[in-house]
Amino acid sequence: MNSSEKIDFISEWIADYAKKSNFSSLVIGISGGIDSAVSSTLSAKTNLQTHVVTMPILDHQTFNIRGNNHVDWLKKNFDNITHHHIDLSKVFGEFQNELGSNNSEHGYANSQARLRMTTLYQIAASNNGIVVGTGNKVEDFGIGFYTKYGDGGVDISPIADCLKTEVWDMGKELGINQEIIEADPTDGLWIDGRTDEQQVGLSYQEIEEAMLNEKSPNRDRYLEIRSKNVHKMEPIPVCILPK
Repeated sequence: MNSSEKIDFISEWIADYAKKSNFSSLVIGISGGIDSAVSSTLSAKTNLQTHVVTMPILDHQTFNIRGNNHVDWLKKNFDNITHHHIDLSKVFGEFQNELGSNNSEHGYANSQARLRMTTLYQIAASNNGIVVGTGNKVEDFGIGFYTKYGDGGVDISPIADCLKTEVWDMGKELGINQEIIEADPTDGLWIDGRTDEQQVGLSYQEIEEAMLNEKSPNRDRYLEIRSKNVHKMEPIPVCILPK
């Protein structure tokens, strides 16, 4: 399928799922990155009421501005957009204060994603909606690069069968703002603004090549990353009692 066909197929899939499940709206977080930009646009194309939610926590002005610019672009192109701006910085600050010495930096990064997940579900519950995921195939099924019960906590995953490069291609086809197309991917959960590549050690193109080619020079690194996160991609272990 070319990008245009993927766009139509995914948008129709989202609409069909919502209709069959008796939901009347879609809820999606906006980060300023390509995945949320494409997923929110695919959602808007369904003509269902689409609630887009910006949820700043850390003071990352560049990311926040890109997200707000995308919301403005959506409003100009679709008449079914409702924007919610929920500033979670004070909530997160209180959360940190209450945790005291339980101050793992990595834990706090994940906690931001989980606060956002909780926010999206509250909005969904208030609007007969479903939470739309933004994870792509590389993150969700390749290296497990997401927060368990954070951005991994969603009702549907419309682009989870698309490689990152396919998401970029759809973004170009959709006319997504160029600043988002060109931006270095990042989860925005760290004070220093580190990119995904800086965290993982490989670019998305390198990861994709390693996923698809067992002889890739990056295959061992890919498998190493995957092994640490495979627990996220498998069902929760259940202790089965003997009969």
